[in-house]
Amino acid sequence: MVTSIRVIVGIIGSVVCVLLYAVPVLTFKRVVKEASVGEFSCVPYILALFSAFTWGWYGFPIVSDGWENLSLFGTCAVGVLFEASFVVVYVWFAPRDKKNIICRPAFNLQKSVVLMVSLVVATLCVIVSLSSFVFHTHHMRKQFVGSIGIVTSISMYSAPLVAVKQVILTKSVEFMPFYLSLFSLLTSFTWMLYGILGRDPYLTIAVYCIYSRCNRPPKAVNGATTSREDANDCKV
Repeated sequence: MVTSIRVIVGIIGSVVCVLLYAVPVLTFKRVVKEASVGEFSCVPYILALFSAFTWGWYGFPIVSDGWENLSLFGTCAVGVLFEASFVVVYVWFAPRDKKNIICRPAFNLQKSVVLMVSLVVATLCVIVSLSSFVFHTHHMRKQFVGSIGIVTSISMYSAPLVAVKQVILTKSVEFMPFYLSLFSLLTSFTWMLYGILGRDPYLTIAVYCIYSRCNRPPKAVNGATTSREDANDCKV
């Protein structure tokens, strides 16, 4: 009975989470239309890609026991496609030289993004290798990957704080879109319930840590969102 309920909750969580992943499509439609990334930061999308990869690996049978986390794996696979697409679009329309507010001298934004993505891929390769060949039981692998997943999830939802300086300087606030708030709430509830039903402490703790902090309206610069639709503007 509990297993059947968990499967249903997993399916519902997958659908809602995919809708949440798809929300930034509206932002990137504007990026494509204007042929410019403007003041958007790519950091939240890179961290989201890292988190989706990590939790997707967590749901894969090598780490999990069989396909017990099939819903999680499927959702993260879709998330990887979305986030990878956002990063590619960002790199395509990012200026080659952009003035850094902190360091002043111009820097190559495209190369910086490619470097960050390369570091993420290298880190993922290390995680996959260690969890596959160093840890020999599903329990140990879940402990290792799950612990990393908690950190990546919290980092992902804290990423928009990179724009906090601009927010303070401009004192500009834009309220969170209704559907973004709705999908965030539904996603947090369904995945936490999914983790509880499966007695999965890592998934439950990750969702709790993420969404217990996300209770502020997002910030914006000059009336425009700063990153990832500012859905992830969370307290730390």
